[in-house]
Amino acid sequence: MGDMIKGNEAIAEAAIRAGARLYAGYPITPSTEIMEYLSWRMNEVGGTFIQAESEIAGINMVIGGAACGVRSFTASSGPGISLKQEGISQLYDEELAAVVINVVRYGNGIGTLHTSQCDYLRETRGGGNGDYRPIVLSPASIQEAVDLIGLAFDLAEKYRTVCTLMTEGALGQMMEPCDLPKFKEVKRHTWGFDGKYSYKKVGIFDRDSMKEATLLNKKHNTIKENEQRWEDGDVEDADYIFVSYGLPGRSTQGAVKQLRAEGYKVGFIRPITAWPFPEKAFTKVNPNVKGFITVESNATGQMVDDVALTVKKYLKADIPIFCLPYVYGIPAMKTIKSDFAKIISGEIKEVY
Repeated sequence: MGDMIKGNEAIAEAAIRAGARLYAGYPITPSTEIMEYLSWRMNEVGGTFIQAESEIAGINMVIGGAACGVRSFTASSGPGISLKQEGISQLYDEELAAVVINVVRYGNGIGTLHTSQCDYLRETRGGGNGDYRPIVLSPASIQEAVDLIGLAFDLAEKYRTVCTLMTEGALGQMMEPCDLPKFKEVKRHTWGFDGKYSYKKVGIFDRDSMKEATLLNKKHNTIKENEQRWEDGDVEDADYIFVSYGLPGRSTQGAVKQLRAEGYKVGFIRPITAWPFPEKAFTKVNPNVKGFITVESNATGQMVDDVALTVKKYLKADIPIFCLPYVYGIPAMKTIKSDFAKIISGEIKEVY
């Protein structure tokens, strides 16, 4: 078991060890410790750290680093990620590999400092203009976040796309034991600027809009086929299946374990990729399942739409889809169990 370390600092160090050598961003709670750590650590490994004058400037600097074939990334929260959307869309259009870390906080507009999952729809749908979707990874622990940050860079380069690590405020601020990865050899990609030639696009995007759309869908379908990730348990015989990601996913797994011990046939699916959504996990479920229940830390229920669409696609039956939205924070196991009892009794109605 590794040493105790703060989530944001662990993510920053893992990015260094994954070969990232350019960070550009602007401070915002609860992601600022990533910047603070990199402000001195990046220099030690010969990389470049820039505290930009704004979020918009930061993401555009990442575009420059990515165009040079350097592993480049940024981090922010809430409205800061919103300000970066034009640059993220441009990264995608230019087929540049980059990582964006969103330490999610709750609220509309300027928001609050509460930990939350209210950015699910923006991150999984591509929050900027155009037809695109970044790959979105959603850790449930500091160790998983550390493991996923290296994967994020690898996937971004494999598909020449943007990969988002969607964490939560609580995960960034808490401490857990964590084993950090070994250092990866730093390589500059041959398709980047080299002083003689401009960077080399893969060739998906050109002036032929119909060709672009066809190739874009092919790229998206390849990612959806190959990169779905999830954890599940007890779904084969479950009457009710909980679906939850991130830190609420941990509480949900605990609640499922206790409910099983009490005689309830329940199971869980914990998405690790929010996009592509892990549809394949639903092919394993009990065909006679009575309902699906999402557990989310947002006000309106966001992932519930993806669950409903997936159930319609694979189970092709009128199965009730429930949602337990806890606005912000991390729901306790006893709270989830109590609300499950309300679903069973009919007090909480299905969304779909």
